[in-house]
Amino acid sequence: MMNTQFCHLSRETPTRAAAWLALVLGVGTWAPSSASGQMRTMRAWHFIPAADGEGCGLSLDDVPMPEPGPGEIQVRVRATSLNGRDRAILGVSRCPFRTAAAQVPLSDGAGEVTAVGPGVTRFDVGDRVVGTYYAGGWLDGDRPDGALAMRRGVPAQGMLSEVVVGSEDGFVEIPDYLSYEEAATLPVAAVTAYTGLFKYGDLQPDEYVLLEGTGGVSTFGLLFTVAAGGRAIITSSSDEKLERAAAMGAFGTVNYRRTPAWHEEVLRLTAGVGAHEVLEVGGEQTRPEALQSMAIGGHMALIGGLTGFGGTIPFDILFDRDLSVTSYHVGSRADFEAMNRFMAGHQIHPVIDKVFDFRDAPGAFDFYLNGDFMGKVVIRVGS
Repeated sequence: MMNTQFCHLSRETPTRAAAWLALVLGVGTWAPSSASGQMRTMRAWHFIPAADGEGCGLSLDDVPMPEPGPGEIQVRVRATSLNGRDRAILGVSRCPFRTAAAQVPLSDGAGEVTAVGPGVTRFDVGDRVVGTYYAGGWLDGDRPDGALAMRRGVPAQGMLSEVVVGSEDGFVEIPDYLSYEEAATLPVAAVTAYTGLFKYGDLQPDEYVLLEGTGGVSTFGLLFTVAAGGRAIITSSSDEKLERAAAMGAFGTVNYRRTPAWHEEVLRLTAGVGAHEVLEVGGEQTRPEALQSMAIGGHMALIGGLTGFGGTIPFDILFDRDLSVTSYHVGSRADFEAMNRFMAGHQIHPVIDKVFDFRDAPGAFDFYLNGDFMGKVVIRVGS
């Protein structure tokens, strides 16, 4: 049975959501189709305030069909997926969305182009596309000022909708060998892992890579490390997940629950060398162990805060081991396209734990919140 503390299909018993999003709110609008003189509609999920004032809920609503303007494309969404930021939305008590139909969730989504606006040159009707995290706000190079306001799923409108419209600059082509469900897993987790390892890091064959947990970023990190000839070491509290990781090519595995000082096991597995690259998704409780696990000259990609965003990075460890640390927000459209070429060259398929139907989106949120999955959780929007 679905955990109704967090998710429900009705408007009267909504889920918990995140107050921290109030600082970055942005509300889009839907434009009706007037070709026949009648308004066409579609279905979209929205965050709404809980009836008791505690947290947010999910509401499935009929809304006007959006039509593309100049430079925009209309996309029939076929699949979406959840990320850690969606867990954060559910994890606090006060909902920042004060009106119905204000915010469509989810940063990830893939589908087919069904209409193009005037001046569009990058896509044609029928093309298979996947949205970039920044909805066209970061094309290449360093992240420009203002790009954070264009992040899909908050503050920009998300992808948990039957149809979306956006700038043609905010989409990339789906590699031919990937399904819509697979493509929908890429925009946040895969690009984050790729840029950490290859853009901000410099992963070389036979180097050791430390990956924390078996969520989306770490699982993509495992796939990319193996494809590049690196040696991935992955941590988890689940022996079953560690066995799956080993079957996927992990060089070593560490159960951090049985081995609290797990940096010692990482050093043992690497014959004292340590990890050359670290995708640090755990936050303040994992960062100290990860730093002690690193090789001289190693690089840490500072990504997430599953256990909190506090804590410090001791200068003496950085200085003694000549370490470098990079913090960043996913990556640009050019990074996404480079990753797609890498994936296609190695025929890499994402790891999808479970696929939910569009009408059971609250069930997907609830399943994601419990954390008992490996890789990505997908919502199929249509066939």
